[in-house]
Amino acid sequence: MNTTELAAKLDATNLKLDADYKDIEMLCDEAKEANYAAVCVYPSYLSLCSDRLKGTEVNICTVVGFPHGCSSIESKQEEIMHARTNGASEVDIVMHHAALRAGDDKLVSDEINRLCKSARQANLVSKVIVETCYLNEAQKLTALHICEQAGADFIKTSTGFGSGGATIEDVKLFDTNRTTAIKIKASGGIRTLDKALALIHAGAERLGVSAANDLLREFSSQT
Repeated sequence: MNTTELAAKLDATNLKLDADYKDIEMLCDEAKEANYAAVCVYPSYLSLCSDRLKGTEVNICTVVGFPHGCSSIESKQEEIMHARTNGASEVDIVMHHAALRAGDDKLVSDEINRLCKSARQANLVSKVIVETCYLNEAQKLTALHICEQAGADFIKTSTGFGSGGATIEDVKLFDTNRTTAIKIKASGGIRTLDKALALIHAGAERLGVSAANDLLREFSSQT
């Protein structure tokens, strides 16, 4: 893997609570220069990113039901429509993982089916965040099955706001047990190049990272 190939696996992310417009502009400029897979920002920054990244190959991603996942289905659908209207090409949708932990698999399945359908109708790539740090192994596999049945493009490990982030073990679990073309996005706590490469080796096709440039510089210095 070369530097260009690594950059193409990174979603350069800024979901910090103290981020401002200058921070988002800098994120876009860095993504444009490195040609990252995407930038991932809050919905209110979509128009800014759309203008800043116009004419580039960098995708624009936003979050839905973030970070808790407990919004109503109707609210999440409205966020998906807002994303499409304001220039997004990808949405990271937080699953109602509290309902999953409570054993209400039908509610979660119905929700994810509806939301992935809405994303497809809006021509948006769907990435479903399941927040693995709160799930046991059986629940993780149920989440994977629900995402596959719904036709999600990606299953994503974490919001980065939970009690833990991406782990090698969780990515391997999803990779070993996926039965469709669903891809894996690892996110949360990916701060070192060694961990980033280990997650990719374990099966992750995308990484959500808040320090993409640091990882890329370290990788470049070693190749």
